[in-house]
Amino acid sequence: MEVGGSGGNDVELVCKTLQFEHKLFYFDLKENPRGRYLKISEKTSATRSTIIVPVNGIVWFLDLFNYYINTDERDAFSKELKLDTKVFYFDIGENKRGRFLKVSEASANRNRSTIIVPAGSSGEEGWAAFRNILLEINEEASRLYIVPNQQQHMEPPEHLAGLSDDVGAGFIPGHSSSPAVPGSDLNVERIVELPPQDEVGNSGLSKVIRADQKRFYFDLGSNNRGHFLRISEIARL
Repeated sequence: MEVGGSGGNDVELVCKTLQFEHKLFYFDLKENPRGRYLKISEKTSATRSTIIVPVNGIVWFLDLFNYYINTDERDAFSKELKLDTKVFYFDIGENKRGRFLKVSEASANRNRSTIIVPAGSSGEEGWAAFRNILLEINEEASRLYIVPNQQQHMEPPEHLAGLSDDVGAGFIPGHSSSPAVPGSDLNVERIVELPPQDEVGNSGLSKVIRADQKRFYFDLGSNNRGHFLRISEIARL
């Protein structure tokens, strides 16, 4: 079912922006009589492009961005994600500005649309910033749509039938969340089990810990120099 649109009945629930390098990204979580969706727009000085993601696809975008953040560029493959009547294509490219992730949306009743997310000049900080915005929206969507005291973070199951690996290696899914330990001030939102050392190089592993007004992101990755752990701190103002 197509839920995106620009009709007058659309209600804006959450709005966020991200500026990175020469691009500005708008994230608008909206609702209309047909359902909820996330509208992601990329704006440069000359162009504007938009993709429409069903609300149940946000967690899959999160896991796909984690995959590209944590996978060595030599081992990262294109991915294809089917959601409702749409297909999203994820492809890595490179130009004079550096590496980028091209995300394209194709559907029967809408022309193909593409946004391009730069990786960044010193790693994957652009992809990580984009992922962090998606995570914030997913958290706010959970609070909006789930009865208080019964909140659970929307997490994908271990396998999604609509995710195709025909164009690359197997997709690395996220792991289920775990409740906070009683008596602890830390709310652990994503738990992963570390694999044996000889398997780490091919795994995209992430962990998020929330403490007070801060969130700490732990991303395990590898490159030609070996394995590394990227730790990012995000504070809510």
